[in-house]
Amino acid sequence: MDWQEVSDSWILIPPRPKGIVHFLGGAFVATAPHVTYRWILEQLGRQGYAVIATPFVNTLNHTAIARDVLNRFETTLYRLQTKTILSKRYLPIYGVGHSMGCKLHLLIGSLFSVERAGNILISFNNYPAKRAIPFIEQLNINPTFDIEFTPSPIETNDLIAQRYEVRRNLLIKFTNDDIDQTASLTQVLQQRFPNMVAVQTLQGNHLTPLGQDVNWKAGDVFTPFDAIGQWMKQGVYRDLNQLKREIVRWLDPFAAT
Repeated sequence: MDWQEVSDSWILIPPRPKGIVHFLGGAFVATAPHVTYRWILEQLGRQGYAVIATPFVNTLNHTAIARDVLNRFETTLYRLQTKTILSKRYLPIYGVGHSMGCKLHLLIGSLFSVERAGNILISFNNYPAKRAIPFIEQLNINPTFDIEFTPSPIETNDLIAQRYEVRRNLLIKFTNDDIDQTASLTQVLQQRFPNMVAVQTLQGNHLTPLGQDVNWKAGDVFTPFDAIGQWMKQGVYRDLNQLKREIVRWLDPFAAT
């Protein structure tokens, strides 16, 4: 399998896919998701899921971003089907998001008519612009004008509570993540869809999904630096593999991981 760019999305298509993953990454690493999230996305490809990763550039208008990434996803999917790269037979579509990508999937599921078999929301956060974007206050020349995302965090929560239509959801949080807001999202989704929301707390931090293949090779003489490198590699793989196992188990409870 090799990454290809189709209609401004990056795709990874395994032989005879059993489902489709639409992936959206975090705010400042989403411009090249096939690079920044390569390991975890390629693992999903190896498990038989076609991956469509849609890049985006963060702006204050999150509604516009959600509309744009959905349009590009649907255009990409249509082109893959018309070119018979993907079969036109039914394949379940799952949204997978990390950080801001979670908010975008939640907005897509609240504002637009989409068919989703479920969403996986990793390290959700919904902070106001002043906290989410460094130095944004320096742009606020007029003190009476408050710079904020559209929709605002409060408006986003209200939209999810009233209009979110994706019933099956997996929420993942990490033990060492100070900016995670999964707990508040869990309450909203469990009230809307009781017994359809799963929550997993895994070892790791907010950047764990960005982990890559650590190619550390020891020299002829094993040094303390080699020991540190091997320890880091083991830690990265432990957290990444745990994340992969939980995602794959939720996507297909009968799959071998």
